[in-house]
Amino acid sequence: MPTSVPKAPGRSSGGRANIPAGGGLVDPGQLLRALPDALRKLNPAKMWRNPVMFIVEVGAAFTTVLAVLDPSWFAWAIVLWLWLTVVFANLAEAVAEGRGKAQAATLRAARRDTTARRLRDSADRTRWDVVGAAELRQGDHVIVEAGEVVPADGDVIDGIASVDESAITGESAPVIRESGGDRSAVTGGTRVLSDRIIVEVTQRPGDSFVDRMIALVEGADRQKTPNEIALNILLAALTIIFLIATATMQPLAIYAKSANPGVPDSLALTADGVTGVVLISLIVCLIPTTIGALLSAIGIAGMDRLVQRNVLAMSGRAVEAAGDVSTLLLDKTGTITLGNRQAGAFVPVAGVTEEELAGAAQLSSLADETPEGRSIVIYAKERYGLRERAPGELAHAEWVPFTAQTRMSGVNVDGREVRKGAATAVMKWVRDGGGHPTDEVGHLVDGISASGGTPLVVAERGRVLGVIHLKDVVKEGMRERFDEMRRMGIRTVMITGDNPLTARAIAEEAGVDDYLAEATPEDKLALIRQEQAGGRLVAMTGDGTNDAPALAQSDVGVAMNTGTSAAKEAGNMVDLESNPTKLIEIVEIGKQLLITRGALTTFSIANDVAKYFAIIPAMFAAVYPGLDRLNIMRLASPQSAILSAVVFNAIIIVALIPLALRGVRYRPSSAARLLGRNLYLYGLGGMIVPFIGIKLIDLLIQFLPGMS
Repeated sequence: MPTSVPKAPGRSSGGRANIPAGGGLVDPGQLLRALPDALRKLNPAKMWRNPVMFIVEVGAAFTTVLAVLDPSWFAWAIVLWLWLTVVFANLAEAVAEGRGKAQAATLRAARRDTTARRLRDSADRTRWDVVGAAELRQGDHVIVEAGEVVPADGDVIDGIASVDESAITGESAPVIRESGGDRSAVTGGTRVLSDRIIVEVTQRPGDSFVDRMIALVEGADRQKTPNEIALNILLAALTIIFLIATATMQPLAIYAKSANPGVPDSLALTADGVTGVVLISLIVCLIPTTIGALLSAIGIAGMDRLVQRNVLAMSGRAVEAAGDVSTLLLDKTGTITLGNRQAGAFVPVAGVTEEELAGAAQLSSLADETPEGRSIVIYAKERYGLRERAPGELAHAEWVPFTAQTRMSGVNVDGREVRKGAATAVMKWVRDGGGHPTDEVGHLVDGISASGGTPLVVAERGRVLGVIHLKDVVKEGMRERFDEMRRMGIRTVMITGDNPLTARAIAEEAGVDDYLAEATPEDKLALIRQEQAGGRLVAMTGDGTNDAPALAQSDVGVAMNTGTSAAKEAGNMVDLESNPTKLIEIVEIGKQLLITRGALTTFSIANDVAKYFAIIPAMFAAVYPGLDRLNIMRLASPQSAILSAVVFNAIIIVALIPLALRGVRYRPSSAARLLGRNLYLYGLGGMIVPFIGIKLIDLLIQFLPGMS
């Protein structure tokens, strides 16, 4: 169970409050390149998946027939702009998909048809067959040496090598892949730079990591998310309501003309009621075409923003879930802290000098190649002037490596036995050697742990010399990031294998809400289930096989690309850069997606209401003079009002494409404040913009034929 940490006050610097504008503005070249795809999407077999725009297309086709039967300048102008409305709607989606196709082209360049040396028998590594990469199957073992391309996704089961993954991640720095750890996964298409490894193929034929990336960024596998489906249902319902409302205008118009026979007929209003062209124009202007046109592009752009940050989302559902996350599980090492603990002090027990402790600590660490071990040697050299002796100078020394069972390491040399390691393990070793550690050692260990450090006890056979204080440095700006998460309503939980005292100190310094100390895979899974049972969505990162159950259980599971194949299969996102702090950015991108969708929906609905009040008074003011008071824009004529609204309805879609692709700028805030901001900025803006836009268009077209 996590232990609550008091929320320390802190001010946000705001340095990372706003997500960078992913995607940038749309240039005319992008629109032109996407135009052929937009025209191909006019196929009704594709259009019916978007009910709102399908109705617009049907209306445009029907209006075309009416214009052919009864041609007029007004009718053909309406036909032109109705078709442009459908094309512009398809253009938004085509531009979003075009960016994905450009990324897919880069990935295809990385996918190569290579040959592989497949072992005939996994037990005999001297005999192999040369086969094409396409012939490899799950479970096959292949040999890859320096200069060769990894033929398929898999796990290193023998050897260690430096691998160039720039074709996948874009990072030029090579990475190390080795057997037996959490950095064993290799990706097909990457190149081995040094040494020799044996890889066990884990991919299914035709289902490599690169293949899945290509399908995802192209949008071929994109499925509508639950929120997107719900919004589509809402838009369909609004469309039906507006269809019914528009249909009632026909009998109303007939009655109005019969009650006012002195009013002359117009292109909009005749004795037979509203003309077919005008009726269809009203339907198109009043149904939520703006958000219907942009909804798909918003979802595609959300995944695109993740890909730009080298994060592969396996589904749009994962991106959307990231926006609704309320609990964030973060590993301490490498995420909240720098990861490499450094020696910061030597604390001797009574009767031992600091120099004596420093000499023993350095001696026990000469063969320790871990960052912590190297820092002890360097600290002793720089602080106390001790000469660093290479292990080769102690050829007769017996080095004792660290193991998970003993939890200590050291050296036996010149009749001395020196050990350093976990307090309980070293003190037991001292007791077994006939020594009697004092309570002072326990107090020193507890003090260092309480301060957020990691204590390593140093001892010789029979006596304790003191404690090394390893400092775990919290990354700069983490407290501000967690303050932002808190303002977003997200609870942060630090996961660590440290003891509770150390975990608590780091948690307080970093500013997380809770922590889980001495965590095991079972503890992580139990915590996730506990959070989900309370109705919260959970996100976490992981890279090892032991993280796979928790990644699979999480609503948003981000696997590191450097991790095992099991972890990448269990998660629903893969971070190609293997940066654990990327999880915070993923949550921000998810929230930006939801806010963008909500903002443009608010704008679209407000738009429709404004167009209603712009058109109806202009149409019926002649037969109902009282409505003229609502014609605040003083449009030139009913025909001008209708055409202006249709033109504005098409143009506003193109104008909003950059915002849909870039996303509404996100600022950490409560749900109530975000709702208020949306209603004020996009609701009020959606009411005002149509009045301005329609009036300007009316001023431009009122002198055209048939507009007076």
